[in-house]
Amino acid sequence: MVGSAVAIHPACLGLYCGRTVLAVNGSLETYGDCGVCPRGQRTDENKICRECLGSPDRYDWLYLGFMAMLPLVLHWFFIEWYSGKKSSSALLQHITALFECSVAAIVTLLVSDPVGSLHIRSCKVKKLSDWYTMLYNPSPDYITTVHCTHEAVYPLYTIVFIYYAFCLVLMMLLRPLLVKKIACGLGKSDRFKSIYAALYFFPVLTVLQAVGGGLLYYAFPYIILVLSLVTLAVYMSASEVESFKDLLVRKKRLVVLVSHWLLHAYGIISISKLDKLEQDLPLLALVPAPALFYVLTAKYTEPSRILSEGGNGH
Repeated sequence: MVGSAVAIHPACLGLYCGRTVLAVNGSLETYGDCGVCPRGQRTDENKICRECLGSPDRYDWLYLGFMAMLPLVLHWFFIEWYSGKKSSSALLQHITALFECSVAAIVTLLVSDPVGSLHIRSCKVKKLSDWYTMLYNPSPDYITTVHCTHEAVYPLYTIVFIYYAFCLVLMMLLRPLLVKKIACGLGKSDRFKSIYAALYFFPVLTVLQAVGGGLLYYAFPYIILVLSLVTLAVYMSASEVESFKDLLVRKKRLVVLVSHWLLHAYGIISISKLDKLEQDLPLLALVPAPALFYVLTAKYTEPSRILSEGGNGH
């Protein structure tokens, strides 16, 4: 049982099965049977379970930031949707939602290994299958399955669930008291609707992470860009924005515009990863481009103008 894994032990079957290190005696290691790696470890090239001692890279943090933003953006959307035009409570609810998500993120980092630190140790993501180890359990005799399911992308998969749990707990502790005190302009049935909406979208986000975490990891920069472009166009169309003056008339429109610009920038940074600053930073100059294009072309696509010109043509 003592010696090199390659020389003494036959190779483990499956992509993610490995042998745990039972004891270390100088340069010699004693290995256990082939099976699942403990939490916080993944297999190396010799199918030995090694502890993850690395740190998340910039793209990993951008992914975690995206997953952290999802509940916050949904909170803000439903608060705005249900607050009503005359309600003055929306701003306080927005601030409270930001506070809840910020505290949840900090607490999540503090309870992650190493506990009590805002730094986390992680395994490096190498390929898409790392997110779905349960699909790669080998069956040597086509009857018995060797279960080697573990978190090969530790902790990028489970840390999102922990964060959502803290978000939900903090929301249930803080928001109902706040809404009950300040949402006087709304009816009794309406004032808690943004909280009810969260009770629906948190399970949806949890399932999304459980099933599509790996796909989101590779696709989130493009999802941010596409959704932010579409929602900005829909908002400007619904608000009948046809010039820069229309954007500056109301502070709310300006806030929405700047928020979308920040999302555009986040998407561009996530795609480029800012590996080469001299090449990637100029791309941020494209952030205002969609809004500029919309404002400059809005007057040419106004339905009434198209209909009137069509009538004149006949």
